[in-house]
Amino acid sequence: MKLLIAIVQDKDTSRLTDVLGEEDFKLTKLATTGGFLKEGNTTLMIGTDDDYVDRALEIFRDNCSKREQMVAPISPMGGNADSYIPQPVKVEVGGATVFIMPMEQYYKF
Repeated sequence: MKLLIAIVQDKDTSRLTDVLGEEDFKLTKLATTGGFLKEGNTTLMIGTDDDYVDRALEIFRDNCSKREQMVAPISPMGGNADSYIPQPVKVEVGGATVFIMPMEQYYKF
């Protein structure tokens, strides 16, 4: 068994969870916030048999698109200078970050 923890941009979540549901993947959805852009993300936790991990990854690849987004200047006022962006920049957003961990057992009550 494996535990997949996937971080997905909110814009891709609805379509992705629909497809995962159609393929009978059981998941838990958590609302999260990204660190750099401080925008909404969704973190999905999916427990699955080893045989279905490749299919899950294929679904993520097909339904989580990467795109470019302009990020407006961010002032260091009230924050730290590490997050200071002096002028608008293009950044790549979207896609999915998936962590795959071994799972020895789980219980469902």
